[in-house]
Amino acid sequence: MTNLDSFRQEVRDWLEVNCPVSMRRPYESEADLFWGRHNGGFQSEDQKIWFEHMVARDWTAPAWPKTYGGGGLDNEQVKILREELGRIQARPPLESFGISMLGPALLKFGSEDLKRQHLPAIVRGEVRWVQGYSEPNAGSDLASLQMRAEDRGDHFLVNGSKVWTSYGELGDWMFCLVRTDFEARKHEGISFVVFDMSLPGVTTRPIKLISGASPFTETFIEDVRVEKDQVVGEINKGWNVAKYLLTHEREMIAQAGLSNAGNTSLGETATEVFGLSNGVLRNTMLRSDIARFEMDERCLDLTIERVHDEVNAGVSLGASSSMFKFYGTELNKRRFELLMAIHGNDALLWQGKESKGGYLPRTWLRSRGNSIEGGTSEIQLNIIAKRILDLPG
Repeated sequence: MTNLDSFRQEVRDWLEVNCPVSMRRPYESEADLFWGRHNGGFQSEDQKIWFEHMVARDWTAPAWPKTYGGGGLDNEQVKILREELGRIQARPPLESFGISMLGPALLKFGSEDLKRQHLPAIVRGEVRWVQGYSEPNAGSDLASLQMRAEDRGDHFLVNGSKVWTSYGELGDWMFCLVRTDFEARKHEGISFVVFDMSLPGVTTRPIKLISGASPFTETFIEDVRVEKDQVVGEINKGWNVAKYLLTHEREMIAQAGLSNAGNTSLGETATEVFGLSNGVLRNTMLRSDIARFEMDERCLDLTIERVHDEVNAGVSLGASSSMFKFYGTELNKRRFELLMAIHGNDALLWQGKESKGGYLPRTWLRSRGNSIEGGTSEIQLNIIAKRILDLPG
């Protein structure tokens, strides 16, 4: 038995003992996920146990260095852990923008003091992070942002507003782009800062969506003091940090299209509704659509894995994250179109216990926003055309 085979067996045995059975099925709403400790806790004792076991094993961020609370696993070990979690359909123990977006940026650009201050708290789920990028007049053209950070010696005084702040009202800390040089060209003069959202001058206001839910807020920053030791990377060089973080955000959004991200299998769902005839799904039209979807899903999963292997071998990720984000977005929209078709009239139930508060139609509507957040699909297609296909401008 090779070392990797031994590690796989160790992971499998550990999961069998430490992952509660109730945590081994796809989540049905955001309440089934733990996002961190702001204003709340766990939905069940099993959710708490699963999280605590993974924290104790340092596997909420398995690839991060042990110095900062990570698992210190190498690339092959991380892949095995991911495969074994997927095999038992284990829910994520912790859903966190700190892990999926900010953490990689801190590891690459942050000072040692910043890493030690923030990374261990992220892996322990002690802080819920939110993102301050888009502004009312700086969406797709993000570099035109105008939030001002005036130099006051040992700190900046920040004023302005952000929009489409995901879960802004639930955030503990924000990672944020601000303008620190008001004379520089727009891609220059931007800095990447982090700050506590409980500071005086930070307020949020919900943005109601077509789904009736409000995962987004406007965030208003008025005379907020941000210490200079909370700048990630160099002052006025935050655009480099922002671009690097976006590659991780886009891949995170792409994962939403995959079943191994915790989504229910379309084939299993359709079988429960329609049943089988001679071992195959009774509804022939849906059977073809689901088969086509699952083949496309598998292709995306394998492509992401291949590119990860190339990156681990030293090849630059480049614009691949834009390709992942665009295709994962389209897959996720197709997933919910098919789920609506599978459930028929029942999919239109908007409220009530039976429909889990209208989870399906509301999430179907919410999925339309995937093509906007993290960079619009049109922007991603432009990047793919220029950077991957090398088409003329």
